[in-house]
Amino acid sequence: MWPFKKKTNIEQIVKQVNKKELFKRYLLLFCACLIVAFAFNMFFLKYGIVCFGVSGLSIVLNEFGVNPSLFILIANIILLIISYFTLGKNKTKNSIVGSIMFPICVYLTGLITDNINIDGTEMIVIAIFGAVIAGFGYGLVYKTGFTTGGTDIINQIISKYSKTSIGNAMLITDGLIVLSGKIVFTWEIVMYGIIVLYIISILTDKVMLGVSQSKAFYIITDKETEIKKYLLSLINGGVTLINVEGGYSNDKKTLILCVIPTRSYYLVKEGLKAIDKNIFFLATDAYEVGRRIQNETI
Repeated sequence: MWPFKKKTNIEQIVKQVNKKELFKRYLLLFCACLIVAFAFNMFFLKYGIVCFGVSGLSIVLNEFGVNPSLFILIANIILLIISYFTLGKNKTKNSIVGSIMFPICVYLTGLITDNINIDGTEMIVIAIFGAVIAGFGYGLVYKTGFTTGGTDIINQIISKYSKTSIGNAMLITDGLIVLSGKIVFTWEIVMYGIIVLYIISILTDKVMLGVSQSKAFYIITDKETEIKKYLLSLINGGVTLINVEGGYSNDKKTLILCVIPTRSYYLVKEGLKAIDKNIFFLATDAYEVGRRIQNETI
């Protein structure tokens, strides 16, 4: 039961969504970080497969004697500071716990994976198996409403200031990081990294919800103004209003259409239910999102 008053502002809604089942979400986040960290140490770091993100950079720098867990921690703290000044407090705080927890999990799981030997396994098997485990773990991370920091912050900054999608921002940053593996490894290893990146991206979305990078919300509510304000505060874009009529009741209604990044699904879904407990909405995968609907009244 959401303890909201009839009149509430957007900051209160976001605050309540972030606090919902907080202990359970932190516990799931910790387990998810352990899963990702295990895959990182067991399959990627040990065999030099540069996957993506700050973790991928740490694999490259590990060849020069830099401790991976320490580098990830320092890089995440620096990116959190940058995020605070560029993205604001609200978007930064959901990355704080994961940014600190993940490098700790990398250190802890490293103590275990050092004693496990799978050297006789084919590299393609190692890459695929590691990607599946990591993808599952990342899906759980984003399902909790948190992130592990790192290049997630960079992607949000690129998306905000270049007006591009999170998906395109990920393609730029992660693509460059995977290619950086060529500095110390062979092209064969770089190609394994590309395979890993592709599998992780699919598994992450699949675990969280569907397989697309965007979700479309179709919303019918009696609190249209509040819902619009809430949605507009969360997304880089707008909402579309469509006049509809009930097939049975013939009641005139306004349908709100909004397309959001997949990773914002949790915050949007819980916020909608918080504002209007009787709300009706449908969330589906959205593909080839390139422009807004031109005629907003149909």
